[in-house]
Amino acid sequence: MAVLVIASCKNKNQFTINGKIENGTGLNKVMLMKADQVIDSAILNEKQEFRFTRNEPEPDFYVISIGEKNFQVIAQNGDVIDFKTNMTDTTGNYSIEGSEASAQIREFNQLSVKYGKVYTRLQKEFERVVTANPAAKDSVYNALMPEFQANMDAFAKEALAFGDKNKNNLAGFYAVGSLNAEVYEQEMIRYAEEIKPLFPGNKAVQSFVEKMLEVKSVSVGQHAPAFEIPGVNGKPVKLSDFKGKYVLVDFWASWCVPCRQENPNVVKTYNLYKDKGFTVFGVSLDEDKAAWQKAISDDQLTWTHASDLKGWKSAPAALYKVSGIPASFVLNPEGVIVAKNLRGEQLEEFLKKTLK
Repeated sequence: MAVLVIASCKNKNQFTINGKIENGTGLNKVMLMKADQVIDSAILNEKQEFRFTRNEPEPDFYVISIGEKNFQVIAQNGDVIDFKTNMTDTTGNYSIEGSEASAQIREFNQLSVKYGKVYTRLQKEFERVVTANPAAKDSVYNALMPEFQANMDAFAKEALAFGDKNKNNLAGFYAVGSLNAEVYEQEMIRYAEEIKPLFPGNKAVQSFVEKMLEVKSVSVGQHAPAFEIPGVNGKPVKLSDFKGKYVLVDFWASWCVPCRQENPNVVKTYNLYKDKGFTVFGVSLDEDKAAWQKAISDDQLTWTHASDLKGWKSAPAALYKVSGIPASFVLNPEGVIVAKNLRGEQLEEFLKKTLK
């Protein structure tokens, strides 16, 4: 348990966080967390002040946890950080001094809140309309999607710019790490390569770098890794069998509800373009062959299918870094990955532009 001492001075062998809260009725303890683990706690004094002192030579992420509120900070030895917040402030606002990186995280969080409000408004509008008229689900989705996408892209643009501006401290990584890696994969791979040598001792950064560089092997622009897998009849099917056509390598399973919901879109697109140089190669993560075959029949999936019936231990899934399904890769006739995870009408739109 940390003991509160009011005076403080810089010490190169430790960092200090001096905190003060207002309107913390009923609160008596503050916790300091790192990587989701409580590493210290402090009792609030009569002035609702607390202090943490730690010996951490490298900059790292910490969370000050007060009641149900969490506040991110970046600290390292030599820092003397002054933190203040009002517990009745519903916006989660706070002030922080003594750590430029922590102040930058606060700045980025305010940016996130701005874009988050737009997302919340759109989500509430969608739910309001669908609750009143369930049949309008698709039409309201299509009506709201352009604004949703524009808001997401605008946020990503600012997050990436923020990350580049603050590349030499962890606040930049914090910003870029908040993005959807499926949507902004290329940008995040580029960022991972650039920050890899900057924080060699930081586990969070190196984990991010490792993940993104693994994904790079199956990112857009890369040659799709070759594989061979048993077909429905037990005979091997090779990815190279599809060379010369645009092919959608579709990872799915009979038990995957989102996959089954997406299948009608794939069927529609397949029927439109199967005679124009496009096909589908379904790779299932099933373990039950009968269930797999029944789903193929029920969903009228008339393209080539294959599976090693090993579920999440499927060799092609591991090769393609598949961590969730549905997951898909569009390959051009030369076997280069040209698009990933196209959902709904996105696949049809892509082929409409590509197969002119």
